[in-house]
Amino acid sequence: EAAIGGHPDARHNLGCIEEDDYNIVRAVKHWIIAATQGHDSSIEALMSAFKGGEVRKDVLAAALRAHKTAVDATKSPQRDAAEEY
Repeated sequence: EAAIGGHPDARHNLGCIEEDDYNIVRAVKHWIIAATQGHDSSIEALMSAFKGGEVRKDVLAAALRAHKTAVDATKSPQRDAAEEY
Protein backbone atom coordinates (compact mmCIF):
# COMPACT_ATOMS: atom_id res chain seq x y z
CA GLU A 1 0.00 0.00 0.00
CA ALA A 2 2.79 2.43 0.87
CA ALA A 3 4.58 1.72 -2.38
CA ILE A 4 1.42 2.38 -4.36
CA GLY A 5 1.04 5.61 -2.39
CA GLY A 6 4.45 6.74 -3.59
CA HIS A 7 6.63 6.13 -0.54
CA PRO A 8 10.21 5.68 -1.85
CA ASP A 9 11.39 3.49 1.06
CA ALA A 10 8.54 1.06 0.46
CA ARG A 11 9.26 1.02 -3.25
CA HIS A 12 12.95 0.35 -2.62
CA ASN A 13 12.08 -2.46 -0.21
CA LEU A 14 9.82 -4.06 -2.82
CA GLY A 15 12.79 -3.99 -5.19
CA CYS A 16 14.92 -5.77 -2.61
CA ILE A 17 12.23 -8.42 -2.10
CA GLU A 18 11.99 -8.97 -5.85
CA GLU A 19 15.78 -9.26 -6.06
CA ASP A 20 15.73 -11.90 -3.31
CA ASP A 21 13.12 -13.78 -5.36
CA TYR A 22 15.39 -13.53 -8.45
CA ASN A 23 12.98 -11.20 -10.26
CA ILE A 24 15.68 -8.71 -11.20
CA VAL A 25 13.63 -7.03 -13.93
CA ARG A 26 10.86 -6.21 -11.45
CA ALA A 27 13.42 -5.19 -8.82
CA VAL A 28 15.02 -2.73 -11.23
CA LYS A 29 11.63 -1.21 -12.05
CA HIS A 30 10.94 -0.62 -8.35
CA TRP A 31 14.41 0.86 -7.80
CA ILE A 32 14.04 3.20 -10.77
CA ILE A 33 10.74 4.52 -9.40
CA ALA A 34 12.26 5.04 -5.94
CA ALA A 35 15.38 6.66 -7.44
CA THR A 36 13.26 9.14 -9.37
CA GLN A 37 11.79 10.13 -6.00
CA GLY A 38 15.26 10.86 -4.64
CA HIS A 39 15.95 7.58 -2.80
CA ASP A 40 19.74 7.17 -2.44
CA SER A 41 19.80 3.45 -1.66
CA SER A 42 17.91 2.75 -4.86
CA ILE A 43 20.64 4.48 -6.84
CA GLU A 44 23.19 2.27 -5.08
CA ALA A 45 21.12 -0.82 -5.94
CA LEU A 46 20.90 0.27 -9.57
CA MET A 47 24.66 0.86 -9.68
CA SER A 48 25.22 -2.63 -8.33
CA ALA A 49 22.83 -4.10 -10.89
CA PHE A 50 24.63 -2.15 -13.61
CA LYS A 51 27.97 -3.59 -12.52
CA GLY A 52 26.39 -7.04 -12.68
CA GLY A 53 25.23 -6.40 -16.23
CA GLU A 54 21.54 -6.33 -15.33
CA VAL A 55 20.92 -2.64 -16.11
CA ARG A 56 21.84 -0.85 -19.32
CA LYS A 57 23.96 2.28 -19.19
CA ASP A 58 21.24 4.50 -20.66
CA VAL A 59 18.72 3.29 -18.06
CA LEU A 60 21.16 4.01 -15.24
CA ALA A 61 21.96 7.44 -16.68
CA ALA A 62 18.26 8.33 -16.89
CA ALA A 63 17.71 7.20 -13.30
CA LEU A 64 20.69 9.26 -12.13
CA ARG A 65 19.35 12.36 -13.89
CA ALA A 66 15.88 11.87 -12.41
CA HIS A 67 17.38 11.30 -8.94
CA LYS A 68 19.40 14.52 -9.18
CA THR A 69 16.30 16.43 -10.27
CA ALA A 70 14.32 15.08 -7.31
CA VAL A 71 17.09 15.87 -4.83
CA ASP A 72 17.57 19.36 -6.25
CA ALA A 73 13.83 20.00 -5.98
CA THR A 74 13.96 19.41 -2.23
CA LYS A 75 16.81 21.83 -1.62
CA SER A 76 16.11 25.29 -0.27
CA PRO A 77 18.00 27.94 1.67
CA GLN A 78 15.82 27.18 4.70
CA ARG A 79 16.76 23.49 4.66
CA ASP A 80 20.44 24.33 4.22
CA ALA A 81 20.28 26.67 7.22
CA ALA A 82 18.51 24.01 9.28
CA GLU A 83 21.19 21.44 8.46
CA GLU A 84 23.90 23.84 9.57
CA TYR A 85 22.04 24.54 12.81
